[in-house]
Parts: sequence; structure tokens; C-alpha cells
Amino acid sequence: MSTTAPAPRRALFDKDHPHYKWVALSNTTLGMLMATINSSIVLISLPAIFNGIKLNALDPGNTSYLLWMLMGFMLVTAVLVVGFGRLGDMYGRVKIYNAGFVLFTIGAIALSLDPFMEGAGALWLILWRVFQGIGAAMLFANSTAILTDAFPAERRGMALGINQIAAIAGSFIGLILGGLLAVIDWRAVFIVSVPLGIIGTIWSFKSLHEVGQRNPGSLDIPGNVLFLLGLTSLLTGITYGIQPYGDDATGWLNPWVLGSIIGGVVLLAVFVGVELRSRAPMFQLRLFRSRPFAMANLAGILAAVGRGGLQFMLIIWLQGIWLPLHGFAYEDTPLWAGIYLLPLTVGFLISGPVSGILSDRWGARGLATTGLLLSAATFVALLLIPVDFAYWVFAVITFLNGVGSGMFGAPNRATIMGSVPADQRGSASGMAGTVLNAGSSLSIGIFFSLMVAGLAGSLPQALRSGLTSHSVPAQAADQIANIPPVGSLFAAFLGYNPIETLLGPTGILKALPAADSAALTGKEFFPNLIAGPFHDGLVIVFIAAAAMSVVGAIATFAGGSRTTIDRPAASAAEARGEAVLAEADDAFAHHVAVAHAEHADRAEAAAGGEAGAVR
Repeated sequence: MSTTAPAPRRALFDKDHPHYKWVALSNTTLGMLMATINSSIVLISLPAIFNGIKLNALDPGNTSYLLWMLMGFMLVTAVLVVGFGRLGDMYGRVKIYNAGFVLFTIGAIALSLDPFMEGAGALWLILWRVFQGIGAAMLFANSTAILTDAFPAERRGMALGINQIAAIAGSFIGLILGGLLAVIDWRAVFIVSVPLGIIGTIWSFKSLHEVGQRNPGSLDIPGNVLFLLGLTSLLTGITYGIQPYGDDATGWLNPWVLGSIIGGVVLLAVFVGVELRSRAPMFQLRLFRSRPFAMANLAGILAAVGRGGLQFMLIIWLQGIWLPLHGFAYEDTPLWAGIYLLPLTVGFLISGPVSGILSDRWGARGLATTGLLLSAATFVALLLIPVDFAYWVFAVITFLNGVGSGMFGAPNRATIMGSVPADQRGSASGMAGTVLNAGSSLSIGIFFSLMVAGLAGSLPQALRSGLTSHSVPAQAADQIANIPPVGSLFAAFLGYNPIETLLGPTGILKALPAADSAALTGKEFFPNLIAGPFHDGLVIVFIAAAAMSVVGAIATFAGGSRTTIDRPAASAAEARGEAVLAEADDAFAHHVAVAHAEHADRAEAAAGGEAGAVR
């Protein structure tokens, strides 16, 4: 008697499972959201963190701690994301992605358990933020490639749109979440990632599978080393360019800063030459021969710089000026700054998913171009409102800026991923991640420097006149007025009134009349003092941001709308078959051409014979 063998059971969410693509989308979206929240959550909660570890952020010797708390995570992510994308192509995108979840979660646990205070506590946080950035780079590098493998071309724009929305929305949500958690406890800023990391790690190991094509080969060690050293040197130089040097308000003339930037550029130039000659490069520079890919990446980095600069400026504006002028205590400004930035986040969350869906139907170019032009218009609008604005006007402008960012983000990523061959998606995803993170890192150096340049012209005189009007001796007022403006900018960024820190050690504050002392250390003196110089700097910053957005829009439009490379790389047998067919086609074409020429000769000879007969 014959028996029928039972059908093999389908593996949980295998690549043929109808729901696998949605599992991949939900998990990678969680990973991207978690990583990008942590890139911005520290921005708004730094006052609570520094208070928690008993570190005076306004002490000139502690400026480096502040910079590396901001920059360490983003810098290491930007530097490593391309290498991890290449490793994903070689060894499996899911493997590298899963490892990223593990490292990220370990980093979150260690950050929340900081056992030290003051400088040692800051170093602990910086080192573990760098470690956490390694895990984030693994997530960034492979999440987009996993989605591109899982979704068919006609649904890919929607999937990549949601993933890209998570990547950018996380940077907005981190501002709100950081403000809320900083009020509870500074450790909560890091603890919040622990349960999400554990859930995401277990989920990804259980449900994600390798369904894409691998591109085996050796790891490009020279390329990785040159890229690591070059980009690290460049971004580090830009970071320290913010700090004053000698009598200059910024450090751009510091020989170490110049050497770091020039050295980084030279190393990256050597990197390009090495990669063009490498048989298995980490950075597929030849992909930039594709105009859609090249233009989309150019627009992406310009948009990332502008978006990062906007976040920093709005935090300074709200925490350092607007909220204190409206009666908010300095210790409460991180919470309320996050709340008042809700329109920006809401605008992005509304337009982002819609733009992903519409890009599948109507193409990416129009949406992405319009989004950047809208962003440029909002930068100009922010220049036209007073520093002490009516909130509803500010809310409308920031909402529209979020809408513009959402319109650009998803179509831009769909263009990048849709214009490369299937076996290069890991590398392309890594490049796109590098663009996003390098843009965020560059924005700190670029926009802080532009703001300092704006402050340097008018802040010293404003400080001098403001202090002397409240009975501060002229000599002491001159000394404080000559302090580099970056200190006042950091004070506004952290939501501090620095006057007590500056005058307290001199004993002058206690010797002043009670009314003057109360005014100098109150909520309104410093915000009113810095408002005018801040607007001078804001003009420079937002004009630059608007110009970047316009150039990005031009690049997006010039890139075209072709994103049709969805064909996997041919196997050796297929390649040989195509070569045989090509040779056959050439032979057939040659035969047709010869026959056509012989027919023409016969016709000409016949025509000549007929002409002779007539004569």
C-alpha cells in the first residue's frame, strides 16, 4: 500500500511566505527608529546628563566632552556604515543586521549604568556611545538592502519610504523623547533603548532570513583603512573648528584643525584612487556613473546638513531665548522645547508615508524636488519672523518644513536603491547611510561655525552694554565681552544662563545691588541680551540652509526619474549564453548586410545594362 509523504512544513516567515516582507519592514523600521532616536536624544537632554554626572558644561576645559557627546555616535556611524554594507553583501545582510541589534543593546545597557562622575563619567558615556554607534552602523548599512531584497519593485517605494521615514523621524522624535525623559532622570535617556533593543534582537534572529543575492569576495582592507582614517580626520577637524583658537572666535586657523581637514581630504582622494583600481572595492564608486544615483546622493547630503542645522538652531532658539522669555524655568526648557517642536515631527510623519506610496505611482523626482523647495521656503520664512515670535506662526513654518522633509526622504532613498544592481544593494545602502550620518555630523561644525561668525560681530558689544547697565564694572564687563562667543552659544544650546557662572567666581555678583544681581541671574536678561546677535547669526545660517536645499532640488531634478535597475546579476552560464546570442546576432546582422550589398550590386549592374540598350 502506498502512502503519500506529508508536505514539508513552511518555515516561519520564509522568503516565500506572503507576510515575510511585512515582517522585514516592521523589524527594520524598529531598528532604524531606535538608532536615529539615539542620534538626537542626547541633543536636548545634555543639561540633565551633565547635571547628573556633576559636570560643568560651561567650563572651557569641558567643551571637548560636550562636542564628543554630540559627535561620537554620529561620527563612528558615518565612518563604518559603508564597510558594514559591504560585509552584508559578502556574508549576509541579515547576519550583520542582527549583530548590530546585539551591540546596540549592550551599549544602551552600559550607558545607563555609568558608575563615574565628572570627567570620568563623561568619558564612560562617550566611549559607550561610540560602541553603540558601531551597532547603529550595522543597522543603517543593511536595513534598506534587506527591504529592497524582500519587496517587489512596484511596492518598494512604499517600503523604503516607511524605513526612511523611521530614519529621519527618529531624529525628530529623539528631541521630544529626550525632553520628556530628562525631566524624569538622566539615565532614563539611555534606559529607554534597552527593552526595544532586546525585543528587536530576539525578533530579528527569529524571523529574518537571507533572501537576497550575495556578492562574495575579499574585504577591501586598504580601502576600509583609508576611508576610516580619512573621514575620521575630516570630521574631527570640522568638529574642533568650532572651538576658539587664540584671538579668533573659531578654530579654523588652528594648524591642527587645518592639518586634520587637509589630511582627511588627501586620504579620501587616495582612497578614491585605490578603490577605482581594486577588484573588490568597499565603495562601489562606479555606481556614481549612474546619474540618478549620483544626484540623489548629492541631494541627500545637502538635505541632511540642512536638517541637522535646523534642529540645532531651533533648540538654541527655544531653550536659550524664547522659552525663558515666556516664563519657563531653565531646568524645564528641554521638556518644553521638545513639546513645542511637535509640529515639525507631525509634518514629517504625515507626509513621509504618503510620499513613499505616491513615488511608486508617479515617480520620485517631482516629489523629492518639491519637498526640498518647500524646505528652502521655510528656511527663508524663519528669517522673517522676530526672535520673540508668535507661536502659531512658528508652528506653521516648522510643520511645513517637516512636510518638505517627508516629501524628499522616501523618494530620495527609493531613487538610490532603485538605480543599482541587485548584488550591490548592500554597498548602495551603506553609501546612503554614510551620506545621512556624515551630513548630520557636518551640520554641527558648519552651522555652529556660521552662527559663531554671526555672533562675533554684535555679541561683545551687547554683553558689554548689558552688563554695565546693571552696575558691573567696565573692566569686568570688557573681560566677559571678550570671551569667545561659542561659550554663550553653548549656554543657549544647553538652556543655561551663564552670567552667574561668569561673574560668580569674581565676587562681583555679591557686591552688586540686589536688584541688579537678581536681574542678571533671572530668566530675561540673557535671552534679551543674546536675541539680537542670535538673529544676526540666524540670517547667515538659514540663508546657507536655504541655498543647500535649492541646490539639492536642482540635483534631484537633474538626476532624472529612471530607477529601473532591478535585475539580478547574471550568472556565469547566463553571461556565456548572452555572449553566444550576441555573437549570433552579430553574425546574422553581418549576413543580412552582405546580402543587401550583393542585391544592390546586381540592381546597379542591371540598371547599367538597360541604359546601354537604350543607347
